[in-house]
Amino acid sequence: MTAICVTGPKFRQTQWVSFIGGEGVVRSYTLGAGSWTYLIEMTLGPEPNFGRVGAETTVMLNEADLRAA
Repeated sequence: MTAICVTGPKFRQTQWVSFIGGEGVVRSYTLGAGSWTYLIEMTLGPEPNFGRVGAETTVMLNEADLRAA
């Protein structure tokens, strides 16, 4: 039998993080297959003159792809 030891998440909800391609806020995180996956809500750029069409962009990233901002 093999034991897998997983530490707690490195980032918490509402924490600002950066990654290749942008930055954002951690909205949630889950443990899957021995690593943490984070749902990141990206920051918005300037509002275009025709207004916003939808909600903010969110991306799912692995813990290794994130850095504290």
